Amino acid sequence: MSIGEFLLAVQTSQPYWVVLVFFAAYPIVTSIMWIITALLFRWRWENATPPPPPPLEGSRFAAAPRPRPFVSVLVPAHNEEAVIARSVAAMLALDYPAFEVIVIDDGSTDGTIAALSPLLADERLRLVHKGMNEGKAMAMNDAMPLARGEILLALDADAEPDAQLLNWVVPHFDSPRVAAVTGNPRVLNTTTFLARLQSVEFSSIISLLRRAQRIWGRIVTVSGVVAALRKSAVVDVGGFSPNMPTEDIELTWKLQKRHYDVRYEPRAICWMTVPQSYRGHFQQRLRWARGLAQVLHKHRDVLTTWNCRRLWPVFVESSLSILWSLCFVFLTTLWVLSYAVGLPPVGASPIPNLWGMSIATLCLAQLTTGVLIDRRYDSQVLRYLPYAVWYPIVYWALLALTTVIAMPYLFKRPRAQPVRWQTARTGKAA
Repeated sequence: MSIGEFLLAVQTSQPYWVVLVFFAAYPIVTSIMWIITALLFRWRWENATPPPPPPLEGSRFAAAPRPRPFVSVLVPAHNEEAVIARSVAAMLALDYPAFEVIVIDDGSTDGTIAALSPLLADERLRLVHKGMNEGKAMAMNDAMPLARGEILLALDADAEPDAQLLNWVVPHFDSPRVAAVTGNPRVLNTTTFLARLQSVEFSSIISLLRRAQRIWGRIVTVSGVVAALRKSAVVDVGGFSPNMPTEDIELTWKLQKRHYDVRYEPRAICWMTVPQSYRGHFQQRLRWARGLAQVLHKHRDVLTTWNCRRLWPVFVESSLSILWSLCFVFLTTLWVLSYAVGLPPVGASPIPNLWGMSIATLCLAQLTTGVLIDRRYDSQVLRYLPYAVWYPIVYWALLALTTVIAMPYLFKRPRAQPVRWQTARTGKAA
């Protein structure tokens, strides 16, 4: 049998058509679902004004003023010389009456500590120095016993929180079931094509999906860039897992399996830098894909646990997204080989057809919906909406490839040693 005959036999088989239908239907169904549920979240929870501060002592409304809880801001850092001073200055400018900032220097070999020196005169800033790089999760675990606050705000060392961030996230902890509240990361360094594409992605994919998942009742992950945590709840589930490449995803699942509530607060804005090189971006997404795969493997028991049934939609959707990526790579490889031997692929055409145009239209509708919802928080993102046309071409291929490379982690146990980090910051856009 020749290669052409083999390829034709594969593309006329029943399993091929099952794969083809799933490949075409999945993005259509999920786009419609995400758009509708995100709009429901927007209509129900995002119309409120910021919570008012408690009345000042001595005012006629201050018969029983309610003090706001003390918050400890934890900032793990490794080789952050380029960004740490600006980020910590933004953290110290938070408009909140009772907080501290604890920077955990995790074995930095550059000038991270020297960059912080001018800010150490502020008594709200504390520095913990670790001589060995043991990873972000270990840095957070080591700092928690030193934190004065029951509410922790975990921020990356390149994060610049909006001044009102704590006023948005802290009221969620009035409910004793709330263990974590993830904020809304926004891209600061939008100076390149790749960074602007990521700006659209954080509005149209990540933020939109978190809104949708809150309608389901569970979310895949809090943001590692910005997340408020209840310290007692984190301790209750064993703290951060040092041996997981994505400690934020792992912590989210541990909390939700213990029936804690994890929420998304889109009005809690935090500015961040994103990778501007394709290599750095690929490595970041590969780490995310490996981390999600390991979490799904570790917590696969939720599918057979009735008390964890509210996690079933999140688990199934995450698994289907991995399956779709596998189909993407398989079909693309098959079609390229078919063209190479002069065989027109079955079910694929260089000329746009009905299902292709349907997928493209719904993808752009989803991207547009996310941008329009989030433009109230990031007025610049609307300028980058034209970049959305490149998203299916550039991002789908990248995400599918990293997901397929990470698939072996679906069947691997987490490593015993802690996952260390290597940060490569190049500074921020003004």
